[in-house]
Amino acid sequence: MPIRDCQVVAVEGTAAGGKTTLVHALTAYYREQGVNVAATGEPARVSPFMEEIVLHGKGEFDLTAELDAFAAQLSTTMRAARNHSLLITDKTPANVVAYTRLLLDQGDPQVRAVLRTMESLCNAWMPLAYSAVIHCRDQYDQAAGGDRFRGKVLDLQNATETAVYEAIRTTNVPIIDLPQGLTTQARVEWIAKHLHLLGINVH
Repeated sequence: MPIRDCQVVAVEGTAAGGKTTLVHALTAYYREQGVNVAATGEPARVSPFMEEIVLHGKGEFDLTAELDAFAAQLSTTMRAARNHSLLITDKTPANVVAYTRLLLDQGDPQVRAVLRTMESLCNAWMPLAYSAVIHCRDQYDQAAGGDRFRGKVLDLQNATETAVYEAIRTTNVPIIDLPQGLTTQARVEWIAKHLHLLGINVH
């Protein structure tokens, strides 16, 4: 079930997999087809909590920061979907669930309680909101470009790929595994074909 009349397709996968580039390329492709399409960036990148932790070195990842990122994933997507027939998002709430599992101490009863609630909401909401998730497995050089947000979790690249995939899989949203090594244009064409095969047709 789309969010109202908007089909939502997310781009997910390993860190430094070219997700953001792909989000913009897909958006441009569908716009050229006359589709009323929009894209959302990664909400965590505009979070004041993440900015303090990552850019200013104030504190560590904690429950407040992760819950804020989770809530932002929900609200950003719902608000952006209101006036479009297609929305392409950079990541999903499942991504935040995966990072929360990896970064926080699940021996803490408060963390466990909130994480269980996040998991339940994610698994209930994502099948209602998302038509498909594109999963990218390419791994480019994370250190390239001086991305300080990316650098904070540089050593978690392989662990996050597995954790994010599992978190998405448990939601039962259709996952489209993108072949590795394609150019951006080839990625876009391959995805458009497979979205059509899934029956995701937008105007």
